[in-house]
Amino acid sequence: MKPMLAILENTHNVTATVWTYLAYLGISVALTIWVARTLHKNGRIFLVDSFLGNEALADSVNHLLVVGFYLINIGFVTLALKYGDKAADIQTALETLSSKVGLVLVVLGAMHFFNLAVFTGLRRRANQHRQVPPVLPQTHMKPV
Repeated sequence: MKPMLAILENTHNVTATVWTYLAYLGISVALTIWVARTLHKNGRIFLVDSFLGNEALADSVNHLLVVGFYLINIGFVTLALKYGDKAADIQTALETLSSKVGLVLVVLGAMHFFNLAVFTGLRRRANQHRQVPPVLPQTHMKPV
């Protein structure tokens, strides 16, 4: 039979771990939602320009990007939940929470810059088709 103190210690560790997990999930999902909404709202203009003014296509792609963003980030958040130290006390709980949320922020930033790179390439390619071809010279100048 286990002593009562050992049972209470294990209960405290489990409780600290559960609260750390809940805080991690809450903060990470809230950050993911905020970033997705911000990108959806402010990315529309960029996408419309990338798709040569085709607003219906830009809105559709924008919505699909948000859905994919949610799936990847919330999937990452839930998979990363079990990795890292278990919270034994307040200090390890805060350290673990900080590490996990920091990793989520790095992943969100990396995804944002990846999307920017992809759509900058699309935009550059679309703008090449808008350029007027160079005009052939009409006259030649004599060397001086």
